[in-house]
Amino acid sequence: MNRDELITALEAKYPQAFRTSEEFNGSEGGIWTSGEDGTTEDGLEIFDYYSQDGGSSSYTFGVLNSLHNYLEEHGWYGEWNDPGTMMIWEA
Repeated sequence: MNRDELITALEAKYPQAFRTSEEFNGSEGGIWTSGEDGTTEDGLEIFDYYSQDGGSSSYTFGVLNSLHNYLEEHGWYGEWNDPGTMMIWEA
């Protein structure tokens, strides 16, 4: 899945903005989004910086398991820039 397709899919599923990494810091090829905004229909936070140490079975490296698995299936992964900023990169 290319970046534009992924951004479209993510924005359709999650209620927050996903933008290109070029808009964030000029790095090419990635996606950035807030690590502090957005929840699922069930009220779970999409990202939780403080759970990346394994403190919650609902997250993998601070990314909600369902989203982590979706990204991985499509050749992408989430990486924290800082506690409030999630970057998504092609694997």
